[in-house]
Amino acid sequence: MVELMTKSPCAGLLPITRGALSLSEEDAGTVTSLASYDGQAGALSEALQAAHGVSFPAPGRVRGQGGTLCSWSGLDQAFLIGPEPDPDLSRYAAVTDQSDAWAVVRLTGAGCEDVLARLVPVDLRLRVFSPGQSARSLLGHLPVLLLRQEVESFLILAFRSMAGTLVEDLDTAMSSVTARSGG
Repeated sequence: MVELMTKSPCAGLLPITRGALSLSEEDAGTVTSLASYDGQAGALSEALQAAHGVSFPAPGRVRGQGGTLCSWSGLDQAFLIGPEPDPDLSRYAAVTDQSDAWAVVRLTGAGCEDVLARLVPVDLRLRVFSPGQSARSLLGHLPVLLLRQEVESFLILAFRSMAGTLVEDLDTAMSSVTARSGG
């Protein structure tokens, strides 16, 4: 009998360190898409706050507490990252488990903005894109969700099927930034 083994999206690809830059895979826990029903955004936000300690985020924002993140991911949509969703949330939103669909990586270190500037057509400099912000964009040709949690730390979510390309593109950009800095 064949035994199937669970593998993470970036198994064998990460971690990578280039100079002061580091790219690692994150165990994000459960990733749940929340798409609020028409007219239910306020009630959904209250239910999220009661159940998980975070409210539904405004566009381009991330809310977080402990091991729970709630990131804007599109019009009237957010990703609840970390805990299993409270069943009561389904009264106010379409609740869809996305855990197996995403590769989640963390890019950290001095120069992480420079790495992303080579790949992302969004201004991610600190004065424009501060901790607590999120954006849907492209990284190279891959659709991603970018979350800035700290000054020198980005959480990047990409489709699981594109994990190899995500890592390769980031590694190439990390190597270029490190070489330019003399590291």
